[in-house]
Amino acid sequence: MNAACLLVAGLLRASIPAQEFTVAWTHSVEKTRWEEHYRIEGTHLVLDRARVQGSGAGMEPGPGARLQDGWWTWRPGLPPLPQLRLTLSPYTRDYDICWAGRCTPLHRLVGIRDGVDIVDVRPCQR
Repeated sequence: MNAACLLVAGLLRASIPAQEFTVAWTHSVEKTRWEEHYRIEGTHLVLDRARVQGSGAGMEPGPGARLQDGWWTWRPGLPPLPQLRLTLSPYTRDYDICWAGRCTPLHRLVGIRDGVDIVDVRPCQR
């Protein structure tokens, strides 16, 4: 079964035991929630859909977005990604990683509390 591996400095820190997951965060200026839903296809991550609870300050909904229940929702047209890079910083709110109906802050998954770190998310075999 596929999983998403979370690596810091090339070292495996955690894995998400799911074929699909969501990366969510609150924009640092607008204080608006943004969510991106990914699925694993072989050795790549596919950004299946995105949604945001508003717009402004670099948070414009993508082409073809529709307003549904207070969220702008759309399907990004990006090619599959070999990895996703997320930056943990003490200067912004943490990411939430969601799968199987629950969400966990990224820093809890990878065991990092202070400082700036890059977390690489990539498909791996469980």
